[in-house]
Amino acid sequence: MPADTHSPQPAELFAPPERTVPTLLERQAARFGDRLLFSCGDARWSYADLCAIVARRAKVLQDAGISTGDRVALIAGNSPELIEIVLACGWLGAVSVPINTASRGFQLQHILGNCAARLLIVEAEFLPALATIDLARLPVDTIWVIGAAGDEAAMPAAIQARAFPDRGDVAIAPATVAPGDPFIILYTSGTTGPSKGVVCPHGQFFWWGVVTGRQLGVVEGDVLMTTLPLFHTNALNCFFQALIHGASQRVERRFSVSGFFEALETHGATVTYLLGAMVPMLLSREPSAVESRHKARVALAPGVPAGLHDAFLKRTGILLLDGFGTTESNAVIGSTRDNLRANWLGKVADGFEAIVADADDNPVPDGVPGELLLRAREPFSMASGYFGMPEKTVEAWRNLWLHTGDRVVRNAEGYFRFIDRMKDAIRRRGENISSYEVEQVLAAHPAVGVAAVFPVSSELAEDEVMAAIVLKEGVEVSPTEIVHFCEGKLSYFAIPRFIEFVEDLPRTENGKVQKFKLRERGRSATTWDRDAAGIVLKR
Repeated sequence: MPADTHSPQPAELFAPPERTVPTLLERQAARFGDRLLFSCGDARWSYADLCAIVARRAKVLQDAGISTGDRVALIAGNSPELIEIVLACGWLGAVSVPINTASRGFQLQHILGNCAARLLIVEAEFLPALATIDLARLPVDTIWVIGAAGDEAAMPAAIQARAFPDRGDVAIAPATVAPGDPFIILYTSGTTGPSKGVVCPHGQFFWWGVVTGRQLGVVEGDVLMTTLPLFHTNALNCFFQALIHGASQRVERRFSVSGFFEALETHGATVTYLLGAMVPMLLSREPSAVESRHKARVALAPGVPAGLHDAFLKRTGILLLDGFGTTESNAVIGSTRDNLRANWLGKVADGFEAIVADADDNPVPDGVPGELLLRAREPFSMASGYFGMPEKTVEAWRNLWLHTGDRVVRNAEGYFRFIDRMKDAIRRRGENISSYEVEQVLAAHPAVGVAAVFPVSSELAEDEVMAAIVLKEGVEVSPTEIVHFCEGKLSYFAIPRFIEFVEDLPRTENGKVQKFKLRERGRSATTWDRDAAGIVLKR
């Protein structure tokens, strides 16, 4: 008989109860030992290193009063400290809450209030964000500052601010956690209301790593380089791909058009990650030899404008693979090297189900657009709901299907194609923007009567933020003043680029603004463009 050449897959190596952060770290540390797992900046941690580091950091959190189920909020850029805290919380049975570093004002106040974290960890660079909120009205009682703390005197007296503590030499055993226990809460933009905290269980990130790794063909020894933020699902998913497959993750501080290919070469990256708008940016640079000196063979790159895949492959040697996944779901739809088809997302991944449905959740025939609904066959491979928002959880998971709010079409061969978003959300440079939150800030301006915020297309084949504003009677204000009013109250990427003052907004009979009419009309001759005016936003 021929020899058995079957190589065990991750789902075979880890039984269902073992699909948790502590077990993954311990098992892979024993298996891969001194092999590099994670690097960022000057930090280079092997599998064994990181497991030990996490166990010691968990002891520090425990000594600070953090226990099972407690939330720990983080405002930090790509750094070793961020991944260390996220994993240490998982080790301890606590729940980390990484927050978008651009969050300010209304959104940040809501997130910290909703997650009810007592401990907030902030990288010194982002301390000014705290000046845009009322800390006295939040449950936060302790702040750890990563790096030079700056002006701690500005903190309210009730808040104990201290330097990020050393991890010490004492380690603790992992808590008993199950795949369905909460691991992390990631806040997405609210579409018709405030941001929602997606509760992601341990098992979900196990499956993120398995399914995306399978799509990309990740194998032992691969180097996975990401420039995307660790406070988003994509880069965290990348870490679990590395951990589960015996690969290593390289995290860059941020994306750089001029330095991207150089970084691929320097770190020996074989797999990388891009957002749609990044591809035209990279192709806009002058061709150079460095674009082909790297070892990268494939990139996960959802949302790339049509027609650029072949040009990118020809210039760089990197195959771009599309896919669909939300923070609430997983890598549910994707293209692979074997089933790649231009302008299509791909097919449903093993372990998931997807239908295209009408407004009553009835499946529509192939070729007919509708809303994408998803569910999982593997336990805990999708999010468990929205933190502290049971009514929103029931609404999103109506009839036991996750309603994505995305309009798609499926063909007879099972390929899905994205058409547009049904929800009132805007996506710019990989960031989801809540029009509701932008409207709340605009409405707070003393000259604004009512505002409607909606997406318009940009030069990069993605959304730009536009606001149609009705001013109060007898009041005047300039678009520049509106933009400066938004600074410090909104994330920089959420501040409208286009502003148009209008007499009234299109409405239904019951007074609801008809945003689809605004989107269809788009910009006009009287629309003000922030970029054309030369306004540079503070970050």
